[in-house]
Amino acid sequence: MSHQNPITRRAFAGAAATAFTIVPRHVLGAPFVPPSDKITLATIGLGRQGQAVTMSLLARPEIQVVALCDVNRGSKDYVEYDANALLLAARRLLGAGYENWAEDLASSGSVHLTHEFETSLGMGGREPAKRLVEAYYASRKASSYKGCTAYKDFRELLAQEKDLDAVYVATPDHWHAPISIAAMRRRKHVLCQKPMSHSIPDAHRMAATAREMKVATSLPVNNPSSESTRLISQWISDGAIGPVHEVHNWSSRPFWPQGIDRPKEAQPVPDGFDWDMWVGPAPERPYNKAYLPFVWRGWFDFGCGSFGDMGCYSFAGIFKILDLAPPLWVESCSSESYDETYPKASIVHLNYPARNNRPPVHMVWYDGGLRPPRPAGISQQDDHYFQKGEANEGIMYVGDKGIILAGFNGDRPRVYPENSKYQPPPPRQRGAGGRGQAAGGPPRDAAIDQWVGACKGGPASLTNFEAQSPVTEAFLLGCLAQRFPGERFDWDAANVRVTNSDKANKYLDQPPRSAYKI
Repeated sequence: MSHQNPITRRAFAGAAATAFTIVPRHVLGAPFVPPSDKITLATIGLGRQGQAVTMSLLARPEIQVVALCDVNRGSKDYVEYDANALLLAARRLLGAGYENWAEDLASSGSVHLTHEFETSLGMGGREPAKRLVEAYYASRKASSYKGCTAYKDFRELLAQEKDLDAVYVATPDHWHAPISIAAMRRRKHVLCQKPMSHSIPDAHRMAATAREMKVATSLPVNNPSSESTRLISQWISDGAIGPVHEVHNWSSRPFWPQGIDRPKEAQPVPDGFDWDMWVGPAPERPYNKAYLPFVWRGWFDFGCGSFGDMGCYSFAGIFKILDLAPPLWVESCSSESYDETYPKASIVHLNYPARNNRPPVHMVWYDGGLRPPRPAGISQQDDHYFQKGEANEGIMYVGDKGIILAGFNGDRPRVYPENSKYQPPPPRQRGAGGRGQAAGGPPRDAAIDQWVGACKGGPASLTNFEAQSPVTEAFLLGCLAQRFPGERFDWDAANVRVTNSDKANKYLDQPPRSAYKI
């Protein structure tokens, strides 16, 4: 092909179809997918979540990763949950012969994020991710693969990658909406990390843009599709605990610092890191390690605190089970409040209207180790939900006749008073051919499965942007209430405004810096 007359992947595939006989896929042998059938994808944001999900996407034969983007060239100071977790996962993905791959990317040690929480550090950034992607396709001897392009600026990626089908957005929260909207305007399908957006108006814009551009969208959140959600919904519909009028949901997070002031000193920006681009649409400020990586979650300008980190999971299930609409009002109480960071611990009340023959629902969110009082009659095996501990998170549906108590995302549900009619099935083993994994293939993820299907013209994912906009609206109202403990905010969902506080409305839709306006 002449350099003066470039040809796109689809154009080449179309021309080839006129010259060659098309061989049925089953003749070629599963899981082979012809290059013309693959979804070409770019990942934007290569921290822990960006890398972990990209590995999952790499393992899918219907996807081909062709580009990557991150403002960081590469470093080994990204938070991991276990020592060398990402590097070991990469080696497992690559397979035999790669047991010692990329020894130079091994963990640089560990760090105490807070007095109580220590975590290991690992690889991240565009160059380590590029090495992995190219090593993966080399290990599969993918002759059609021509290499992975790495970018610092997502705008350049979207402009240069003309034949791109989809993007996976895994940046800090404040960049989710601008990047997703920019990609959708170029008719790219979007998989966006949770939370969907950093503001309620942005969630509405994302949903409207997805609808206008007719692209497939999703969050990698499985709760609406989980067996636990289906089971709890069935039990409630069957009257196991009577009409539900309260829900309590508690998380042990934050693991990162909150309830702190802005650092006074500026520090040197690390080599290979574009700090101004990282700050992006948020207000400008000097660089300091107090903001990243991972710890940005606790800052109002960049993250959504514990509620935004975890509420997007549990609320997606709760909304599905109870068919909720956005709340009528929110109010919080918390530990000492700070101007720029979420509180260390809080309780948030959200009141939802009656809907579709269901009564009004009062929901209470707890974080920072707070939890509801332990109900009487709870068995010893469920007592841990109400004890202090990192993993002791839960959810409780309260009805007229009893309660359903479960893990944070609804897992291992149990009805009280106990009833032999309502018993969860035994856990299914994950493995070849088992639930969650295709025989001989990678572990399956329901939300991503649905999104890939939607990219190919199938039904929309249960966690598409339009479906998750009201869920996002609810927990972001909770985040707003955490800024102003003790103040009740009445919410007008139709007009997207707080009706009783001009002060609160100023924080709903703060304008981005002009250089980063999408």
